[in-house]
This record gives sequence, structure tokens and C-alpha cells, in this order.
Amino acid sequence: MNSNITEKKYKKLSIQVDLNGLSFCCFDTLNDTIISFNEVRFDSFHKATKTEELFADAFSDYPELKESYDEILVIHNSNLATFVPEPLFDENFLGSYLQYNTKVFETDFFAFDEIANCQMNTVYIPYVNINNFFIDQFGTFDYKHATTILVSKLLIGSKNNPEKKVVVHINSGHFEIIVVQNQKLLFFNSFEYTTPEDFLYYILFTAEQLDLNPEEFTLELIGKIDTESEYYQLAYRYIRNITLLDVSELQAKNTFSEADNRTHFILFNS
Repeated sequence: MNSNITEKKYKKLSIQVDLNGLSFCCFDTLNDTIISFNEVRFDSFHKATKTEELFADAFSDYPELKESYDEILVIHNSNLATFVPEPLFDENFLGSYLQYNTKVFETDFFAFDEIANCQMNTVYIPYVNINNFFIDQFGTFDYKHATTILVSKLLIGSKNNPEKKVVVHINSGHFEIIVVQNQKLLFFNSFEYTTPEDFLYYILFTAEQLDLNPEEFTLELIGKIDTESEYYQLAYRYIRNITLLDVSELQAKNTFSEADNRTHFILFNS
């Protein structure tokens, strides 16, 4: 039987991208579940290869990327982002918001995501070459910055909680510190790191600036980390209340491990 090309598939594809690879998952939108997930990392051997060629190889290796979907979302994961409160926001001056925490050039392309119900916007520099590759593959798609999804989820989770909650999201080479309190974003910044000592220094320095006592505040960790990690172990020596972010609610929507849900929290929540 021939299916109508406009027939709804009840499937969504989310692809999270950075310069070191991509991860993607397929959602069953009818049942609000994740039906498949894969991750592709580009090793150092491929560093000289054009990013677009590495993405083309991934599309050849994973047929799910070429299937038909009702909705496609590309998530840009980088540390080139900042948040701007709605009253201070003007989309004609996107580059000016980023110049305080990253080097910007006149040739850069800027984008922004509106964060619904939070009266603020994420301003960022997307990967233009990767977007162009996806235009060739899909024609049309939506795209967002990873921190838009992360901060939105954390703000929702902080509703009716008067306590200041400190969350650290760990990426390869950089991590984000987010402080929320009853659906308000009190602090956000991204830090580059290479050692556990870097990691601890930035957390303690941020806590000091915000008058947060390491004996009292709760630190929740998310991303690629577990209790055996040297980063966790070092932080545990200096911060009394440290825990991994609870992902049980997210895990109920898929068949993947707790570690997968913590590592791919942004992708799975997209």
C-alpha cells in the first residue's frame, strides 16, 4: 500500500553536534519515548579531515539519519553562548552580548533561542558549516543551543524550591556551572578545564563569589561523570553535599542506563 507523503510519522530526530562528533536519538512522539540512540566520536586520527566529511560518513553508517521524520532538531553543543534577560535583549546586537565572554569577529553568524516562560534568551554562535551540511541532508530543520535545553529543564525542576541549587554539567574540555532558585537563573558560566584541580577551583571560586558555603550548598553533577571519577572524588573532599543529578524521571521514558541518561541528559530531553 502506498503511504501518503504527508502522512504523520509520529517520529522526531534530535542530533547533538560538536566538533568532536555527534550523538542522536529517535523519539516516538505518540508515546513520548526514545526508541533508538547512537553516538559517533571523531578520534584524533581524523582531525585533519573536514568536519562535513566526517558527518557524511556518519550518515552513511547510520540509516536512521536518512529516515523520514515529522520534526528534526539539531543541537549545537559549544561554550560560545550566554543568556540575556528579555528587557535587555535586542536581536540587532547579538554579537555585543557575547563579546564579554568570548572573542567574536565581524564575520561570525549569531543566533538566539527564546526560553519560554523565563523571560530570557540564549545568544550563541552556531556551527554554520554543520548547519549547511544538514540543509543539504534535510532541507529544513530547527536548531537550538544545548544550554537552552539544559537551563530550561533545570529551571522547571527548581519550581517552588527556595534553596539555591548548584548544577555542574560536564562536557569534554569545558563545563558549565548553573545556579537556579525557584525558576530564576542566578548564575551561568562556562569554563575550560584539563585537570580535576581546574574543575574544583572554578566551582569553589564561583561558590565564594555567590556567598555559598561549601559546607551547606548542594552540588549536583550531570554529564559524563560518575562517583568513581577523579573529578567527583576531588570535589567530594571539599564540598559536603555532592550528588549525581537524579535522572529517574527521564530514564522512565527509555531503555538506556542511568549513566547514558546522565551523559546525554540534554539530547534525551530535547
